[in-house]
Amino acid sequence: MRKWPIIYLFSVSILLLFILHACRKKDAFVYNPNYLNFTTPAGWPAPVYNFDSNRITQEGFELGRRLFYDPQLSIDNTISCGSCHQQFAAFTHADHPLAHGINNQSTKRNPPGLFNLAWKANFHQDGGINHLDLQPLAPITASNEMGESISNVLNKLKRDARYPTMFQAAFGDPEINTQRMNKALSQFMLMLVSANSKYDKVMRGETSFTLPEQLGYAIFKDKCASCHKEPLFTDMSYRNNGAPIDPFLKDFGRMGITKLAADSLKFIVPSLRNIAYTNPYGHDGRWFSLQNVFTHYTSEVVNGGTTDPLLRNRIALTNFEIGQLQAFLFTLSDSSFVKDPRFAEVK
Repeated sequence: MRKWPIIYLFSVSILLLFILHACRKKDAFVYNPNYLNFTTPAGWPAPVYNFDSNRITQEGFELGRRLFYDPQLSIDNTISCGSCHQQFAAFTHADHPLAHGINNQSTKRNPPGLFNLAWKANFHQDGGINHLDLQPLAPITASNEMGESISNVLNKLKRDARYPTMFQAAFGDPEINTQRMNKALSQFMLMLVSANSKYDKVMRGETSFTLPEQLGYAIFKDKCASCHKEPLFTDMSYRNNGAPIDPFLKDFGRMGITKLAADSLKFIVPSLRNIAYTNPYGHDGRWFSLQNVFTHYTSEVVNGGTTDPLLRNRIALTNFEIGQLQAFLFTLSDSSFVKDPRFAEVK
């Protein structure tokens, strides 16, 4: 007779365990990401980024945004990607020519604006990185930029209570590794599409240029469009624009990657989109204003062995034409892009 209470308690325990297991199963994580559409603006070429290898989700995008603005990616936790790529400046920096790194160091390059990266096959001004998913490794590990090792970055992220949950939401489980970190950063950066400037609205038939802008557009197509092709306003080529080498920086550009003398002093042709936000200009930020740029191309181009043939005779522009051209270039400013709250730092 004394066995019945024991049997009863055992049965109740089994039932409770079953209920507990059922509850846990009910609360178990279900990977169900919210996929985001990447829209190619009308009239633009197809992106070169392979989205099938890294489908963009809301969760991956948010993780990438968190990582982009996280100073833990630097060795002393002071420098994030967003330190040098600031939204108000179309994701470059402002007011100083060279990027700043840890311990008040400077790099030898002016950081480029970050937008429309899905159409780029190579990255950095010398084209030294051939895939967006690999690009973050360079600044994170560069001793004069973020100066951190990837293993240390991953350890920091694993110790941060926010990240395992965010990685799980983005990738299905909480594992934090290099590939996932880079893919999340790519997802954020790929969505930085700037295609809503006045120029774009004119092309869509939503508004029209003023007379100075229209005259400037005609000058642009005649004298600038060979290198700054629409709609991206770059042909993605590497050219020597006739700027003499800085004797202190000694940056030979593309030649540092290819080791070919023919590539000496060649840098990627920058996009002119958002040019009103992205001063200073040039690969080393030597030109603080558009007027400085115009002065270079009209009267200061230095002919060397690799100077681009299109620039050997410089570009003939009158002051009137410069004024009209500048009016057109300012139509490339995408104010909605630099204020888009989706791309702002998460506070």
